Amino acid sequence: MFIEPRVGNRQQAHKRGWIEVICGSMFSGKTEELIRRLNRAKIARQRVEIFKPAIDTRYHEEDVVSHNATSIRSTPIQFANDMLLLGSGCDVVGVDEAQFFDEAITEVCVQLANSGVRVIVAGLDMDYLGKPFGAMPALMGVAEYVTKVHAICVQCGEIASYSFRNAASQEKVLLGETDSYEARCRHCFQEGMKGKL
Repeated sequence: MFIEPRVGNRQQAHKRGWIEVICGSMFSGKTEELIRRLNRAKIARQRVEIFKPAIDTRYHEEDVVSHNATSIRSTPIQFANDMLLLGSGCDVVGVDEAQFFDEAITEVCVQLANSGVRVIVAGLDMDYLGKPFGAMPALMGVAEYVTKVHAICVQCGEIASYSFRNAASQEKVLLGETDSYEARCRHCFQEGMKGKL
């Protein structure tokens, strides 16, 4: 479990920022972990703002909601740069589904961290083809802390780190849940992909 390198009221501490990335496959608990960290910051009376991509309305128009129905209030935005204005004056900025944001998200997170904000980013590290997804590799590269969480393979029960798409769509972005995706280990992912190629 991730333990914050520093907690407490920021008014009594030097203002130092950093970036944390929570990554993994679908159904691995990324959003659960993001919400857990943000709630701990709120308990510490820190000023917290949470952002999610406006296109992600799977569970709620505004709230960030995990697959287990845990939720936290958030602000849906179209562009990563919107975080700079909306997140000013915050101690902690949370970002869910970071892979859906434009490439500017990496620089935005760096700017926020450089200004003393703790930035917590959650997102898929790989797409449905098993390839690095969006700006996630760049975010992991500039982060001080990277946590990779894992799901359980629905085929064999082993540790899963791949998001296997059941739906026929070839679109890079296809919002879905268990009807469209399942978590798979490397072996079961490769076996499933053989049938698609």
